Amino acid sequence: MTKRMIVMLVVVGVVFGGIFGYKAFVNTMIGNFFDNMPEEAAAITATEVEESRWDREATAVGTFRAVSGAQLTTEANGIVTGIHFDNGEAVEKGQRLVSLDIEADEAELDRLEAAENLALMELERYQRLFAEGNSSKSELQRRESEAAQATASVKAQQARIRQKTIRAPFAGISGIRQVNIGQYVSPGSPVVEVQSLDPIYLNFSLPERQFSDVKEGLPVSARVDSYPESNFDGEVTAIEPSVSESTRTFTAQATLANSEQQLRPGMFGRVTLIMGESRQVRVVPQTAIQFDPYGNSVFVLNEDDEGDLRVKRRFVSTGERRGDLIAVTEGLEVGERVATSGLLKLRNNALVEVNDDESVQPSRDLDPRPDNQ
Repeated sequence: MTKRMIVMLVVVGVVFGGIFGYKAFVNTMIGNFFDNMPEEAAAITATEVEESRWDREATAVGTFRAVSGAQLTTEANGIVTGIHFDNGEAVEKGQRLVSLDIEADEAELDRLEAAENLALMELERYQRLFAEGNSSKSELQRRESEAAQATASVKAQQARIRQKTIRAPFAGISGIRQVNIGQYVSPGSPVVEVQSLDPIYLNFSLPERQFSDVKEGLPVSARVDSYPESNFDGEVTAIEPSVSESTRTFTAQATLANSEQQLRPGMFGRVTLIMGESRQVRVVPQTAIQFDPYGNSVFVLNEDDEGDLRVKRRFVSTGERRGDLIAVTEGLEVGERVATSGLLKLRNNALVEVNDDESVQPSRDLDPRPDNQ
């Protein structure tokens, strides 16, 4: 019994020893394979840190406003008897746009003028009587008052008649009329909008830290979505004297020429202000920067002892962004090469292979304008 137990234990030990030995042999072979496996190079694009000269500028968004613009309304009630303009046409200052019925008002004016003439004749007669000593001063004063009241009534009626002719208060472009011939209108009824388009204002807001940098006369360039290929130039002409307590921003106003009337009130504009002399900056494509909560970094390319390219992470300080580029204020020198794509698969000392094909290089455009198709 004991002999059989010993044999069984020996057999079990041999079996398990073989299993564990085989497992150890396999693990050793796998470790040796991975240890001796050739390192695969990560495919990336790269570029050199360049030095560029950038103007000091600020960017903002704003809204275009007409230098003169008004929604014309009626001051008096009446029936529309004439419309003297076409929708969207140019109008001159003082041009008659809409007329209301004035037949009854003109008849009332005739009555008041007749009463005025009578009052003036009475005044003249009493002046002569007073000079002859046949009338009292108080009677003369009463006739003078009656004549003045009659004249005032005529002028008031003439003003009421003028109110029934709506005229353009300034030269500009008319909108779409909102009345029709034969329509009854009451005081305050909208008639038509008139906007003066050349020149045109652009109102925009900037943070209060830039208040001391913005002065009247600074050049301004604006772009609008309607004309993405065009820049519209002007200059700052007014600055609000106060800063908003809620947003800590202040409003500035630029005036732009608009002879072709491409810019219209209410349009959204992207504004660039040139605020001073240009400066030298070190720039790289924005795709070269890995933005992390604990700091921004780049992967710098260097050759190892065997002549292979490897990357090393380096933390940098970044500044202003313009288009596809970003300024690096600390951490890089001009001429160093940095990875510009494939950053997510890189690590310190990773072997890399640079693709120099221009078609896969990140854009370096300071003013990118993608096609809206």
